[in-house]
Parts: sequence; structure tokens; C-alpha cells
Amino acid sequence: MTVAPVPFDPALKAILESMPRSEGPEPSAAEAVSMMRATGGGMPTLSIAEVIGTREIDVEERTIPGPDGAPDLEITVLRPRHLDAPVPGLYNIHGGGMISGHRYQDTPRLADLVEELGVVAVNVEYRLAPENPDPAPVEDCYAGLRWMSENAAELGVDPRRIVVMGGSAGGGLSAGVALLARDREGPHLAGQLLLCPMLDDGNTTPASHQYDGIGTWQRGMNLLAWRALLGEKAGDPAADVSIYAAPARATDLSGLPPAFVEAGSAELFRDEDVEYASRIWAAGGQAELHIWSGGFHGFDVFAPEHEMTRAALAARLSWLRRVFDLG
Repeated sequence: MTVAPVPFDPALKAILESMPRSEGPEPSAAEAVSMMRATGGGMPTLSIAEVIGTREIDVEERTIPGPDGAPDLEITVLRPRHLDAPVPGLYNIHGGGMISGHRYQDTPRLADLVEELGVVAVNVEYRLAPENPDPAPVEDCYAGLRWMSENAAELGVDPRRIVVMGGSAGGGLSAGVALLARDREGPHLAGQLLLCPMLDDGNTTPASHQYDGIGTWQRGMNLLAWRALLGEKAGDPAADVSIYAAPARATDLSGLPPAFVEAGSAELFRDEDVEYASRIWAAGGQAELHIWSGGFHGFDVFAPEHEMTRAALAARLSWLRRVFDLG
């Protein structure tokens, strides 16, 4: 399929063009994964100390039980200082195509939300593909959510006001965790914040073809990531692929917590994200959908001062205040 891409916003296009590009022959799958892990996908990274600075936020590193028979999980807890009553909780899952990334890349986003809303955030590390294919990543994330809910009192969290959240692969895993929580009858979730979520292993939408060789997360890397997670089953409509790994395959989207779904109009996840929100509505559920004109994948991370980023952050905050009933 050949489809003309939706144009990037001019200022965002300039940022894309300033990013370093790899030269030389196409790397093998193993080389591509190694390069992505080594470079962090080009995402800016700061230490927790640099992010927190003088903010009134306490940070705690913990090790908690993983899924039955699996390794323990490492988490980071961010709390407002001087908590005196249970507050809402954010359970965060990082991105990276399920093949790279780490929880600390989301510290800036979470610290801002903890400071702005007075909530507690739990940030989980999960096993990555291809060394740990499905169901390892989503089961790790579900185990961490279950721990957060069961230990809500110790954390200072209201267990009835927990939102699962994440960007890109973290958004896809958040949607998978929400489906697991529904089907396993807990933990309770107040909402799911899905930022440019990676939902569909099929890669058949117009958007999935429009960003082949352009943008921050391109078709070739997306195909590689799904193969790393699902093996030969990736993209095969007849294959038995778990809905918790690829939530777009779920035939029943009823009974889910309210969803916030966001993507750029100029990224390959646009169509699957719009479809997911539409199918939640069709099932009688609640979804708020934002498609940012000319936005590439992860524009808020790479262009923090852009007006589009300011609008996107304001929309997320508004939704969280309403879901958490913060007034």
C-alpha cells in the first residue's frame, strides 16, 4: 500500500530533521534492538535527582513480587511529601516497543503529575522481548498493578482511584492490563490513560503504511517489535494472539474503565488508536479521544515547549481531574 503521509506540523518537522540519522546498511533485527537500547530511542534522559530537584516529592525504590514463578519486579514510587490522607494513584508503564526502554524515562512526566495533582505514582520495570516474549511483559505489569492495589494503604493511595497509564508500548500494555483486570475481576481501575498506544500487531491501517521510513517510530521498527513479542504469529489474522498482548484483537471492549486515548495525526498508531476509542464507544463505554494535528509519535517528549504539547498536557490533566474527582 502506498499512501501519502499526513504532513508534520512545520515546527515539529524541523525538530525531526535535526535528529541524528543512522547511515549505512540496514541493521539486522538483533542489531536494531541493541542500538535502540543503547541510544534510548533518542529520548532525553535525566536522573531522578535531576528531575525531582527541590520539589516536595519523596522517591522510593522497591522490589516487589512478580508473577507466579517469575522474577521479582523493580518499581519506583513517587509520593507528595507530607501525605495526610489517601490520594489517587497512577500506575505507569514505560514505552519502547516492548523491546527497549526503562521506567526512568517517564520520571519527568510522572513527577509533573505528582506535583500538579497531589497523587502517588508507581512506575514499574517489566521484562522485555525478544528475550521475554508474550506473556511476560503484560503479566509483569499486571502483577505490579495487583501489588499496588493490595498495598494501597501503605502507599497512601485510594484503591478505588487508580489509573493505569503509559505511552506507546506502555499505552498498549496499559490497555492489556485494563483488559486483564476486567477479565480477572480486579484490581479496580478508575481509568486508563493511553498515550499513542501500540495496540495492533496487524499493521494494515493507512497510518501504518504512511510512516514507513519517516517519523520517530517507523513501520519497520514496529514490525520488528511485534515479531519480537509474538514471534511468527505477529500480523497473522488467523493466529491465536492474546488480546492482552494486542488489545486491538479484543472482540469485546465492554466493561472497561474510562479511557483517554491520544495520538498525533502524523504517526503510524493514529488509525488503530481512533478505532480502539470508537469500539469502546460502540460497546457503551467511555473514551475521550485526542488526535493532535501534525503531531509525530511522542511529540510531547521531543518538543516540550511546543504549543501542541502544552495543549496535550492540559487535556490529560483535565481528564485526570475529572476521573479522580479532584474538582
